[in-house]
Amino acid sequence: MKTPDLEILHYVVDGIDCLLAQKVRPRRWKLQVLDLRDVDENFWTIWSGAMPLSCSSKAMSKTQTVEDCPRTGEKQPLKVFMDVCFKEKSLDEGLSFLSGWVQHRRGSVYLCCTKVVNYSTCILNFRNILETVYPDSIQVLEIWNMYWSCIIVEFSRYLGQMRNLRKLFLSDSCLYYLPSPDSKEQLVAAFSSVFRRLDYLQTLYIRRICFFKGYLDRLIRCLKSPLETLALTYGSLEEEDLKCLPRYPSLSQLKQLNLSHGVLRFLCLEPLRALLEKVAATLQTLFLVDCGIGNSKLRVILPALSRCSNLTTFCFHGNDTSMDTLKDLLRHTGRLSKLSLETYPAPRESLDNRGRVVWELLSPLQAELMRILREVRQPNRIFFGPVSCPCCGTSPTEQLELSFCFWRSPA
Repeated sequence: MKTPDLEILHYVVDGIDCLLAQKVRPRRWKLQVLDLRDVDENFWTIWSGAMPLSCSSKAMSKTQTVEDCPRTGEKQPLKVFMDVCFKEKSLDEGLSFLSGWVQHRRGSVYLCCTKVVNYSTCILNFRNILETVYPDSIQVLEIWNMYWSCIIVEFSRYLGQMRNLRKLFLSDSCLYYLPSPDSKEQLVAAFSSVFRRLDYLQTLYIRRICFFKGYLDRLIRCLKSPLETLALTYGSLEEEDLKCLPRYPSLSQLKQLNLSHGVLRFLCLEPLRALLEKVAATLQTLFLVDCGIGNSKLRVILPALSRCSNLTTFCFHGNDTSMDTLKDLLRHTGRLSKLSLETYPAPRESLDNRGRVVWELLSPLQAELMRILREVRQPNRIFFGPVSCPCCGTSPTEQLELSFCFWRSPA
C-alpha cells in the first residue's frame, strides 16, 4: 500500500474507532461496510445508480457485499472488505496494520476477503491472516507455494472453514520436494476430509502438485456439488487419476477442462474420451496444450470431441501431429459451429530436424488446412504453428482472455 493511501487508512480507522467507542450509537449511524477492494473506473457511477443497465457484472459484485459476513447481536458489526494478495515474504504495511486493528476490534469489526492469493509469504504470516479473515467470506483462494508438508497440513485446517469457497487453485512451485508414501497418505486424507465440506466449489485448479498424483480418485469422490472448471496441469495425472474422471457426478457438467502440459503420451486416453462424451452438452472450453497427444492418441478422442456442440475454445498447440492427422482433426472440429477460438500445432511435415518450424513449409500446409476447414464453416480466430506468433511474438496462454494476434493465410 502506498504511503498516502496508508495515511488515509489511518485517518479512517481513527474515525471509526471514535464511533465504535460510543456506547450509544447516533441515530444517523449508517456505516455497515468499508470496502477497500480495487474497483473499475465505473464504480462510483454504478454505486450512485446512474448506470443500472450498462454496468459490468464484476463491478456490480463489489457493491453486493453486506450479506457476505455475519450478523451478530443488536449492533451490526462493521464489515471491512478487501482482496488479499501476498507477493512478498513480509506482510504489506497496510495489511499488517488493518489485520492488527481487526483483531483488536474482534466482534465489532469483521475482515471479509472474497479473494486471497498467496505467492510467497511465509506460513506464519499466512496463518495470521487466515485467523483474522472471516472464513465464510472467502470465495477465491489461490496458493502458489504448496511444497512443504507443514504448509499443506496447516493450510488444510483453515480450508475446511471456508464454506462458501467457489474457486480453489493449488500450485507447487518446488520441483524437488517428493513426499514419502506415509506423508502422501496423511496429506490426501487431510484434503479428502476438507473437500467434503466445500459445498459450493465450482472451480478446481491443481498445478504441479506431486502428492495428489495417484490419489485424485479419493479427492474427486468427496466433492458434493458439480464442478464447472477442472484444471490438472503440469504432470498432475497418473493412469489411475485419468480413469476416475468419467466416474463421478461432480464432473458431469464441466464447462471448462484443462489438461495442458501433462504426460498424456504415456496414458490411455479412453477415460478422456468417456469424459468428453459425458460433458459433451456442457463443455465450452478445452485446453490440451503441450500434453504429448500424438496421432494415435488423438484419434481415440476425435469422435467424442466432435460431439461437444457448445465448445467455443479449443487449444491444442504444442502437440506432435502429422498433416494427415490435423486434417482429420479439422474435419471433426469443423462440425463445431460455436468455436470462436482454435489453436493447433504446426504439422510435423513443416518442422526441421530440431523441431523448429520452417515457415516456407508451413505456409502452403496451413493454406490447405484452412481450405479444408472453410469447406465446413468459416473460422473465427484460428492459429497454426508453435507457441509464439510470427507477426507479433506473443504466445497463447492457459488463460481464457487470449489477446494475441491470430495470423492467417490468405483466403
